[in-house]
Amino acid sequence: MTDGVPESGVDPELSKAIAELSEEGVPPAERKRLLRRIAGQVPIRRIGTMFRPKAAARWMADTVAGVAPYIPVRDLETLRRHHDGLDGEALADRLVRNASRVTAGVGAAGGGIAAVEWAATPTLLTAPVLLAAETVAVVAVEIKLIGELQEVYRVPVPGTGAQRAVRLIQAWSQQRGFNPLTPGVGIGAVLGTAARKELRDRLLRRFGRNITTLGPLLTGAAVAGYLNRRATQALGDRVRDDLRRRGRGAIEGTVVSDG
Repeated sequence: MTDGVPESGVDPELSKAIAELSEEGVPPAERKRLLRRIAGQVPIRRIGTMFRPKAAARWMADTVAGVAPYIPVRDLETLRRHHDGLDGEALADRLVRNASRVTAGVGAAGGGIAAVEWAATPTLLTAPVLLAAETVAVVAVEIKLIGELQEVYRVPVPGTGAQRAVRLIQAWSQQRGFNPLTPGVGIGAVLGTAARKELRDRLLRRFGRNITTLGPLLTGAAVAGYLNRRATQALGDRVRDDLRRRGRGAIEGTVVSDG
């Protein structure tokens, strides 16, 4: 047990690879290497089950829950230091832009790997595993983005590492900012049944969209990169609107409207 959360069983190397892949400025070749490492963590005996969407969703949900406490969410001071002293809306713009570029890069990496696999006449057993790996990596980037936007808007997510992880997972599942008044986000640090189902359902939708990664040659890379960028940008915009609308911890100098 850690912070009241049962051990996830997620390989430390998997957590490390996903955390590295969520960073900005990772070279394309390194992204492919990390994505292959993530895909390689799926137990061989379970690869066949990944063709079944519900089985894939369970693996992805378990993996996201297991690695979320290790996703590096920077505090406001660190964010400002890493982004030339930017603050407020300008800093939020930069974070959303950079996260969108990262998820686009992950999509391009997945598409690039798929192009090579198709050219080599694969057995197709690797296809759903690659999609699941890409989905988990993109979700990790977006969870990190939500956590850092909460910092920018002066509403840092409270609690221990495990508690913050659960709250950020719930925020991602709901595609909005963290709201401490939402039922079920109190002192607990374990995803409840309803929250886990919500996560699985959201992951299934994302998993289905990522099928474009398997397009022929480089078209899959281009389309997957575009769709990932667009989805992350839209998520960032929704979270920012939500934080402004609720008017909690508004950025200094920003006019907050309820309507």
